[in-house]
Amino acid sequence: MKGSAVAAAATLLAGGVSAHRGHGHAQAHKMFERKAYNESTCVPGCTTVYSTIKGTPELYIPTAPPTIAAVPTTTPPPAVVVPTPIPQTCPTPGTYTFPATTITLTETTTVCGAATTEVPSGTYTLGGVTTVVETETTVICPYATTKTENGVVTSVLETTTYVCPSAGTYTIAPITTTVTEVHATVVYPVVTTYCPGTYTAPAVTTVVETATVIYCPFETPAPAPAPAPAPAPVDVPAPQAYEVAAPPPPPPAQEYHAPPPAAPAAVVPKPKKPSPPAYSGGGDLGGKGEKWAMTYTPFRDDGHCKTKEEVYNDIAAIARANFDTLRVYSTDCDTLPHVGAAAEAHGLKMIVGIFIGAPGCSNGNPDVATQIGALKAWKRWDLVSLCVVGNEALFNGFCTPGQLKDLIYHVKSELGSAGYKGPYTTTDVVSAYEQYDVSEICAAIDVVACNSHAYFNGGTLPHQAGEFVKSQLSIVEKICGKKGYVMETGWPTKGQCFGGVTCPGAHEQKVAINSIKDVLGKQAVFFSFDNDPWKKPGDCGCEQSWGCRQVFGV
Repeated sequence: MKGSAVAAAATLLAGGVSAHRGHGHAQAHKMFERKAYNESTCVPGCTTVYSTIKGTPELYIPTAPPTIAAVPTTTPPPAVVVPTPIPQTCPTPGTYTFPATTITLTETTTVCGAATTEVPSGTYTLGGVTTVVETETTVICPYATTKTENGVVTSVLETTTYVCPSAGTYTIAPITTTVTEVHATVVYPVVTTYCPGTYTAPAVTTVVETATVIYCPFETPAPAPAPAPAPAPVDVPAPQAYEVAAPPPPPPAQEYHAPPPAAPAAVVPKPKKPSPPAYSGGGDLGGKGEKWAMTYTPFRDDGHCKTKEEVYNDIAAIARANFDTLRVYSTDCDTLPHVGAAAEAHGLKMIVGIFIGAPGCSNGNPDVATQIGALKAWKRWDLVSLCVVGNEALFNGFCTPGQLKDLIYHVKSELGSAGYKGPYTTTDVVSAYEQYDVSEICAAIDVVACNSHAYFNGGTLPHQAGEFVKSQLSIVEKICGKKGYVMETGWPTKGQCFGGVTCPGAHEQKVAINSIKDVLGKQAVFFSFDNDPWKKPGDCGCEQSWGCRQVFGV
């Protein structure tokens, strides 16, 4: 579970063992102020990007299924059928079965999709298309925008010609919106491109206790058949550098619910960038004493960003508790400059991250590109001990293993070109490593990592937490054959009990964390520094109450 949005695919992963459940903090990443650090191409390439559909489904799996027979209702897809997650409505409690759905695309299809972000009150610049140019040039860009006609607002695809006067990063045709509510979900149009292939949303059976909406994501398209061999080999000239050609103008704009497919852009692939030097295994990853790292997100109780001074005081407290390292999840809320400055002042290292909080596991995802750009602009690699690409992205159905592997290599190339030579990993719940073939991911990372919370394993008592987390880490180390670290572990002070004996509480938290510290403190990141009242309580009623600073006397 991540915040309150749970994909049906993730529900299947969580269906068996409570210990493998995820821990939610996706909302942290959705509240950031966007900056002009994006790095993506102006012309959509052949990369599958899942559009985020508005809605926050709540799922609760009861211990005994209801006996009510139920019939789901399905929101009809748009006229141009593309593989966005299918919203399935469960109007009453009961057991629901959703049949498998298959969509085949014979050509690259570009539509006007939608993305969402949760923000506090204020004025925000969202969407648009971001391109990086190395010299003065003119680009022709398809972009998504809105039009109002007779009082009806529709999302449409437009084309614009833009003159980039010099080298730099340009965001073209963004949308500015003002939010007056304390918190709001803003929906804005984005250019969404789907590759040719066959997409399948597998059959799902789930049990719901209340009316809810479930999103069934499509799996990665099957690879196209290999072309027939050429009649005879021929000599070809040496490879040259290529650039992505500008696309022809799209057809006249249509309403969002029935846009025609845009003509595929004339794309000539660029040669791949050379891979950065492989991590040599040096450095001081892991703690020297009984503690290593603490997670930190720079948010106030109301969800607004903390000031530089507030961040400094928090980091000073973590340093007083004799931690070596901080783990941050993303680059929002000026995390890099503010946390980085405080970490440097107090002699702490940082675990930095590329956070994926919605379907769209590629550099074409604006949030991902923004984070990569922010890290490249900051480039204080002397403070960084590890880079984590994705947090529970497999469990939540935001990435397939192949997509996550590609993104890890992309991040390695981008940050390597900016001078980072340290280790990379991704982190997920243990069930994700067991459910999927992660061999390619294991090959892409330098160390393996998991998130493990003994609280979710009904029947595990607080004093057993250390041995439980150690056993979970051993599973992923065996799967990947690499040294492992726990990127999240802790115990809440409030929430419901699991299995009748595994309960939250201040005393229970102290016992559990001391157990983890004694058994695995040098390889564990404790979650989290402070409570997070800005989050939703979640099904467990616990999501706001993982703060553990008091256990460490700060």
